[in-house]
Amino acid sequence: MCGIVGLYLKTNKYEKSLGIFLSKMLDNMETRGPDSAGFAIYTKEDKKNYKYSICLNDLSENDFKKKINKLLKKNTIKKFSDHIILDTPEKPNKVLNLLKHNLQEVSLVGYGKSINIFKQTGNPRDIVKNFNLSSFSGSHGIGHTRMATESAITTEGSHPYSTAEDECLVHNGSLSNHNNVRRTLIKKGESFSSENDTEVAAGYISSQISAGKDLESTLKESLKNLDGFYTFIAGTKKGFALLRDEIACKPAVVAETDDYVAIASEFQAMAHLPGVNEANIFEPEPGIVYSWGN
Repeated sequence: MCGIVGLYLKTNKYEKSLGIFLSKMLDNMETRGPDSAGFAIYTKEDKKNYKYSICLNDLSENDFKKKINKLLKKNTIKKFSDHIILDTPEKPNKVLNLLKHNLQEVSLVGYGKSINIFKQTGNPRDIVKNFNLSSFSGSHGIGHTRMATESAITTEGSHPYSTAEDECLVHNGSLSNHNNVRRTLIKKGESFSSENDTEVAAGYISSQISAGKDLESTLKESLKNLDGFYTFIAGTKKGFALLRDEIACKPAVVAETDDYVAIASEFQAMAHLPGVNEANIFEPEPGIVYSWGN
């Protein structure tokens, strides 16, 4: 049992309140996932720079700055708890290679021109405060509270998982064939940092999109290739998409107004949203992909 949430703003009316709304949604999913939590916030695309969300682990901010300044001439750093956002015009191929070979103490959480992504172990309410989620504005965001089952309670085992530029995934459920899918993806050049089945699903989606498929068709295809029980929310810089497997034993509810689309494992996570009582509220159909913004 885990809790997943998502909020996509159709208009800019509530952009400055996105973090506030998402904070309360995650707070209300604490009972479904007390072990860890995380979230991804999408902002307006930066045409010049990339943002790299990085967990410092045991490395201090000052030591990171010293090392990265020797490797990248142009960069700015902003710290959030034990994470930093590295902002630089340097392209992913270079930066990811530098992190892998020269800064092995840290962990890359995600990167892109729109995404900011953070996750930690511990109580979701504390994590929301640690990262000051309520201060964030943006166009859309997704979040997760985890009750660990198939892998350890670690930052690497927490959601969201981001396995490609401006992509991320949160998941409630479990995949029965993730080891087979992982082996197939590794043969294709994918790499993984955890034993979590959700990272495999994220890698599968990224692999399909990099091959030229869009998000909606990729999720439809996943029904044939990912076995198990699951509800996915997959995020891109344009929006997000929702999918429940064809048995649909993992809950989800959607509330849609003229201003936003909200998704959560339980309605209580959305009860604070403006105008939610007048929203179109429905349970997503099994095996159907719902997409907004993409």
